[in-house]
Amino acid sequence: MNEEVVDEEVTDELPEDLDVHGFVGPYDFPDNSRRRIPGFLYLFISVALFLIASFFDSSPFINWGYVAAGVVLFLMAIFHLQAGWKLSIDETGALLEATKSAGFPVGHASAQMVWRGLRSRPTWRILLYSNDSPPSHRGLFLVDAVDGSVLESNVEANPEDWEK
Repeated sequence: MNEEVVDEEVTDELPEDLDVHGFVGPYDFPDNSRRRIPGFLYLFISVALFLIASFFDSSPFINWGYVAAGVVLFLMAIFHLQAGWKLSIDETGALLEATKSAGFPVGHASAQMVWRGLRSRPTWRILLYSNDSPPSHRGLFLVDAVDGSVLESNVEANPEDWEK
């Protein structure tokens, strides 16, 4: 098997899930409420660790590590349960809300999910460009993914020089 491989014979391919030719429909962004599943698992395991530590406290195999692990898992459970927000608006709805408050006809746009604050409240970060060529205006909007309100916005004349 000492065959010479010519550079022209080597090809690179995208994985199936990234190939646009197999694109069937819009991407469905996963809901943040899925965080509650590991939250309940952490809660169950922490309670089990507390029970094991309390019922078998005289055993040489049980020590303070069970209680420490139970406390850590309980704190993680509380975080996951309170951060499991139910999304009521998807990226299309967020783009629509941002477009309503943009004040200019929208051309190119993009949406990105971000999380704000200690409770990790899901927020859509929307970047909009005006519909003219080259775009004369742009805007950055933060749209709450739980209630659909526009939290922050910054609209300005496009400072980019497109003539170069």
